[in-house]
Amino acid sequence: MRIAVIGAGVVGVTTAWELCEDGHEVTVFDSNSAAAEGTSFANAGVVAPGYVTPWAAPGMPAKVLRMMWQAHSPVRVCWPLSMAELGWMRRFWSACEPDIYLANRRRLQRLAFYSQQRLHLITQRLHLQYERSDGYMVLLRTVAEAKAVEPSLAVLREAGAVHFQLDAQAARRIEPALNPEQALFGAIHLPRDEVGNCRQFTLLLKAAAQAAGVTFRFQTRVAALSTGTPTRLALQALGPDAASQTPGTESFDAVVLCAGLASAQLLADCGLRLPLVGVHGYSVSAPIAEGMNAPISAVMDERFKVAISRLGQRVRVAGSADIGGQADERRPAALHTLYKVLGDWFPGAVRRDAVWQEWKGARPMLPDGPPIIGASGLPGLWLNLGHGSSGWALSCGSARALADRVAGRDPGVDLEGLDLQRVLAL
Repeated sequence: MRIAVIGAGVVGVTTAWELCEDGHEVTVFDSNSAAAEGTSFANAGVVAPGYVTPWAAPGMPAKVLRMMWQAHSPVRVCWPLSMAELGWMRRFWSACEPDIYLANRRRLQRLAFYSQQRLHLITQRLHLQYERSDGYMVLLRTVAEAKAVEPSLAVLREAGAVHFQLDAQAARRIEPALNPEQALFGAIHLPRDEVGNCRQFTLLLKAAAQAAGVTFRFQTRVAALSTGTPTRLALQALGPDAASQTPGTESFDAVVLCAGLASAQLLADCGLRLPLVGVHGYSVSAPIAEGMNAPISAVMDERFKVAISRLGQRVRVAGSADIGGQADERRPAALHTLYKVLGDWFPGAVRRDAVWQEWKGARPMLPDGPPIIGASGLPGLWLNLGHGSSGWALSCGSARALADRVAGRDPGVDLEGLDLQRVLAL
């Protein structure tokens, strides 16, 4: 079949690769000038399947309200809030019921473990060399934090994730550069988890897909899907030569929508409204000054929900979640929290005289957590979207599962609940 994939982030590129592997003629459209320019650009890079759980969890609404008044809150409701965001928050609140949370957590973790397997298979088969390292550690500053994280340990046990509870001394042996002046009660170590440069992986896989026959058309916006025939795309050229090009249409046998937030508007034009909004996160990246003072792999500060990752010769600090606000404005307090946490744990890790990359990106999130993978209910239109903050961790498994669905095969992972009907019922 001739298949169009809309979106060239990590989810779109992995989807294109898997469809090409199945023998389809694939064309990828993206409004940016290169792959991985959106949410995939500068995320934390952590692949920790046991820790992939819905944000919509019991007690979360009260936590969000309490954190609103904290100087270094990991979650912030910002103004203005759109009607879509208000509706999303109402559905989010409802999805925090224990039974809903448990069902969604199991769905996410099944997909996350499968996706990590697929990531390793692709990496090994294609000999992809991108910045990565093994291991992930959650840092607990106090006894109170260790007690508060006990439900997370139960989740890890239920998921079968290999993990170890460490005291401070053992944690410092694994990450010897941790600041000795910073109070540390203990840690949770997940040796089979990992950190990897999502953007590098995406660009390498894009090159492999291109060599295998996938066509990439950048600076091309899909302006609309035909209501009656959603496999007919209205295309608009972008960039410096756009004015001289005439908008046109192009038809395919099937279309897979992986376009992040743009997916919601394209679907709305076809009469299908999804509660998909952007929850914005932040990261700061800087070159390492002295390798002995930098993390070996990745750690996460449990109190501030900030990850510090080693990506080759750089350190990346990522965290925060803004609901609402202006998408093109960076909130200084969120960036300040990232700098603070880096200084707490690895004060001598990065070069102070270098240019630090500050980034803000939208995580396309559904209220209850899991993505949608499968048919849209419209002829020829498929969905692989709504991965939120776990797109990197879920991408390879989602792509293979979607390709299997398109081919009419049973996927290698149980997709119960990862369909459109779950979301329409919210």
